[in-house]
Amino acid sequence: MAEDLIRYDILAQEALRGVVRKVLSEVAKTGLPGDHHFFISFMTRAPGVRISEKLLGQYDKEMTIVIQNQYWDLKVTETGFEIGLSFDGQPELLVVPFSSIKGFFDPSVQFGLQFDPVGAKADDEDEDDGDDREGAANGDTATADEKPGEKVVSLDAFRKKP
Repeated sequence: MAEDLIRYDILAQEALRGVVRKVLSEVAKTGLPGDHHFFISFMTRAPGVRISEKLLGQYDKEMTIVIQNQYWDLKVTETGFEIGLSFDGQPELLVVPFSSIKGFFDPSVQFGLQFDPVGAKADDEDEDDGDDREGAANGDTATADEKPGEKVVSLDAFRKKP
């Protein structure tokens, strides 16, 4: 097979990140429509990610946030988004470049996207450190002060198995 000099894989990833950008831009303007809500998984140590040291200590490699009931100051740019969320009753500001996103899922309509974060290949090679907490999907899920009775579902439940 011929070598892909155009890099369709990268172009497709960029186009799908555009879907996330468009959706978040609309939500920033008008709020979440209907039952829509999002699980967004991202690499916490990717270039441009800004989270508190406290959160970085808890989510060393990957973090999944839920955008549903309690969020504020959602701002979307061409390269990423920032959002205010509450963790254990403490307000936090997160800055997340689109290039750091590993997954986007809207369980209300069973829509999901998976990405290869920029620079993730080198990180993945070092990830097998035997820490089961990180596991195959890095197991880290952060919730933004869910309402009672809500359940956080791992993105792995919706990923295709090899």
